[in-house]
Amino acid sequence: MWDVVVVGAGPAGAAAALGARRAGAARVLLLDRSDFPRDKACGDGIAAHALDVLDELGVTGAVDGYPPLPALRLVAPGGGTVARPLPRPAYTVPRQVFDARLVAAAVAAGAELRRHTVRRVEIAPDRVVLDGELSARALVGADGAGSVVRRALGHPVNPDRHLALAIRGYAPAPPGPPEQLIVTSAARWPAYAWVFPIGDGRANVGYGEVLRGEPLSRAHLLDRMAALLPGVDPVTVTGLRAHHLPLSTHRPAPGRGRVVLAGDALSLINPFTGEGIFYALRSGALAGAAAAGSPAEAARGYAAALRARLGTHLRHSSAAAWLARRRWVVDAVVGAAGRDERVYRTVVELGLGDGRLDARTLAAIAADVPRPRRTGSPSADTPPRH
Repeated sequence: MWDVVVVGAGPAGAAAALGARRAGAARVLLLDRSDFPRDKACGDGIAAHALDVLDELGVTGAVDGYPPLPALRLVAPGGGTVARPLPRPAYTVPRQVFDARLVAAAVAAGAELRRHTVRRVEIAPDRVVLDGELSARALVGADGAGSVVRRALGHPVNPDRHLALAIRGYAPAPPGPPEQLIVTSAARWPAYAWVFPIGDGRANVGYGEVLRGEPLSRAHLLDRMAALLPGVDPVTVTGLRAHHLPLSTHRPAPGRGRVVLAGDALSLINPFTGEGIFYALRSGALAGAAAAGSPAEAARGYAAALRARLGTHLRHSSAAAWLARRRWVVDAVVGAAGRDERVYRTVVELGLGDGRLDARTLAAIAADVPRPRRTGSPSADTPPRH
């Protein structure tokens, strides 16, 4: 009998194991179907907010050896651009390195790591049993977009319009000062491509878009990436892998009884930017602490902690994502962020951390919204008449 078993040893799972140990759990088991280090399809972007959570968990050195990225360049669907220093630098660390460092920190903190593919979850009144052989007082499902634990709780995968598909690879880094580059797409909005320099001569490059009921092929994703990133030669891109992103606009219940969900398994992907590492670490730490503190009522304690820590932000990010479905709103956001550094900082905090919309930002965006045309019928991308 384990105090806490965590399924999935990515950032959410490692943070859950660390959170459980720090909350006093004597025996914590961390399960993953792979050995570490292992690759994981992702943009590899690590925002400063993620490092804040790791600092709270006592983890240091997660981004050692990787230079900071001090700036962000954002290109709107209409072609407008804003390029400013980030409020705090970001990093690009391949998940093969980043995840292995977090797992090592969890093991050093006293968690046991075991390679095991979970196929069956049985929830009993006094325990949770995995595959008929592992028992836990509480279980944390941190096993990603295809979570087995999520399915055991009766939650299906996210539906279209609340699920994105992206492809990423590695290419030679572009010349010039290092910066994060995000190029949004007018043709397939909501969609964007990115270039995140790593610091070793390579950059993580990719493209993703929200699913809308039609299958997306690998060729389509690569064609869109090439169209939006003309400076990236497709021939030079290696390590291409696709992955789903369950957006936070369609989250299931955080758990039930002794079982809780964290990270991608809880659909904690920022719908505005696709960022998920900060959410994974924050939710994982809260889930592990709740599981260790009161196993029988882990879900209740976790839901309350998650609501207190991220509830308002998640409502604001969902509202921002709803507004941003109209690409002229994104054009207005980029224009306002270019004129007003405070608006820029608010947008960055909302997209990379746990920030919120405010009246100043909304007013600045509204001022940049184009007036509707007075003749003819407005297009789907023209703001409606009031």
